[in-house]
Amino acid sequence: MRQYRAAATALLLSLALAACVPAVRPPSPAETAAAQQAAALAGQGQFDQAAQAYLALAGEAPGRADHYRLLAAEAYRQENALDRAAPLVAAIDRSHLEGDEPLRLDLLRAGIALSQHDAATALQITTRTGVHVPQALLPRLLELRAQAQAASHDYWGAGHTRVQMDGLLQGLDRTQNRQQAIDLLAKVGVDELKQRAAAMRPGDRMLPWINEALTKLGVTVAQSQPNLGQPVGTLLPGAGASVREGYKVPASIALLLPEGDGLTGVSQAIREGFFAAYFDAASTHAPRPTVRVYDSGGSADGALKAYQQAVADGARMVVGPLTRAEVGAVLGQTTLAVPVLALNHPDNDNVPAAGASEFALRPETEGAQAADHMVERGITRAYVIVSDDDFARRAGAAFKAELEARGGHVAGNAQITAGNVNYRDAIAGLGMPTATDTGAAPPAPASAASSSPAAAPAGGDTGIFISMHPEQARLLLPQLRVARIDLPVFATSHVYAGSDDPGRDNDLDGVEFCDAPWLFDAQAGLPRHGDLADLLPAARGGAARLFAFGMDAWNLVPYIDWMRAHPGSYLPGASGQLAADTFGRVRRVLVWAKFQDGVARPLGGDLQMQMANPPAPAGNAPAPADNAPVPAPAGSVPLPAAPANAPATGG
Repeated sequence: MRQYRAAATALLLSLALAACVPAVRPPSPAETAAAQQAAALAGQGQFDQAAQAYLALAGEAPGRADHYRLLAAEAYRQENALDRAAPLVAAIDRSHLEGDEPLRLDLLRAGIALSQHDAATALQITTRTGVHVPQALLPRLLELRAQAQAASHDYWGAGHTRVQMDGLLQGLDRTQNRQQAIDLLAKVGVDELKQRAAAMRPGDRMLPWINEALTKLGVTVAQSQPNLGQPVGTLLPGAGASVREGYKVPASIALLLPEGDGLTGVSQAIREGFFAAYFDAASTHAPRPTVRVYDSGGSADGALKAYQQAVADGARMVVGPLTRAEVGAVLGQTTLAVPVLALNHPDNDNVPAAGASEFALRPETEGAQAADHMVERGITRAYVIVSDDDFARRAGAAFKAELEARGGHVAGNAQITAGNVNYRDAIAGLGMPTATDTGAAPPAPASAASSSPAAAPAGGDTGIFISMHPEQARLLLPQLRVARIDLPVFATSHVYAGSDDPGRDNDLDGVEFCDAPWLFDAQAGLPRHGDLADLLPAARGGAARLFAFGMDAWNLVPYIDWMRAHPGSYLPGASGQLAADTFGRVRRVLVWAKFQDGVARPLGGDLQMQMANPPAPAGNAPAPADNAPVPAPAGSVPLPAAPANAPATGG
């Protein structure tokens, strides 16, 4: 049995002191002193000695004997000695108990029953209706109920009960309870979980937990879009111009990024984006923390050392580390001394630990949103063509799961390999309808503006989803035209090199893709992409997505707690509109763009990126005063520029 030891000890101490309240006759000074001494022993973790002291008091104060027996039994429970508590519980006269003591007696009985493999009795005790349960005892009652349900092989009930407990726990208890809830739900099995999920309404509290359990079982699940209700950072009425809703920053922040081992360029782009947003926030009126940068080394050991050093140096929050191994090491600690905003997710894909949030550029996000976008356009039948890298494969799997969840289906899959330039066999193997089959006019030459495959035949419900780099897409699209395939094409962000190249991208005309809004200045209130790209190489080309990611790493700092506590709140960010889910994972809603005359242009309105009165971005929270000094980031040694096609961090 998990013990919640610290909380239970404090509760036992308070209950013991409450036992000194007169019941039959006022306790003597000696009895009061002895009860306080017994409570002190329990508070010090000396539960066996505390139990003996309470039993001595039971013999000396017959009128309060059952009160002291109950306290002695609870001390033995804390000592994991329920066998010694059992005879005391059996000897207690329930009618002599007051207040919440009868309920505490029942909880002891339930725990003893579980220790004796009598799950039925424990379940009967912990599922009674009409019983008032004080808030302090509710976690313990639900813990015993969950254990009794699991012992009775009711894994759905046990998982559901642990989900009920989630908001009642903190720290390590919450982390462990979350993992136990998901493990229990996984025991329900894939088919039953899918059936239960299908019967639930959108927004049901259990749906995210079911999805986590299905993911644990190896199922790629559909990803419903975040609820974007209210942007953070709204100026509060009557508060002047200096108070924004949800804004709260720690006094000091540590930024953990790896240097060396091929990660220097990636870290450079993220770091420069972080500080670009940080310094841009000086134009307003809210306090900003000091920031110190640490080299996380690119390894689990290096990240742990950097985290521990940052805590020792006084950091009140850590942003990073970056690689999946680093994140797994930091979030895998028994407890987190200070909160963490990790810039990736761990390899085990466990839910974030208590006190941690995760922010990553995940390919699953892009695949799922591509499916949603196509369905909204009336396209429910898709052919999937992806490259053989991890990002593309994961995006393709997420696309399929989301499309099927929305009532569509994948008509065929093909994978193209790096280094191959002839995709004829892959295209032919899909059996896609040609322009002749659909009754559409034959495609025009590749150089003509009408060569776009995005103009679907009237009433057409079929399209193509691709996830590949620009070089591959520039080869694929002309070969589709040669094969007389005239279907609309939708892609992930990798199809765009991050900067306009009309000569080379003319063959991509008509292709729609999702991407970070900042690349197209599609999110009001942020520094212009072109202005920063003129100054900083890391803001150009493919590295610009990492730069935007770094900007949002800072922009999330003041608002992440608010977002987690207020479902529906979101951050209008550089890498997307950002919302935190049940488990503290930050999810992105991307903007859609389209190649026209070889130039990528944003599609207005698809994701409501244009607002009548767009809020100031969260990063633009107010600074102290016009003449206040700006805290300089420590350790800000320039790093080499990021490569033109830097990898995403969600890999």
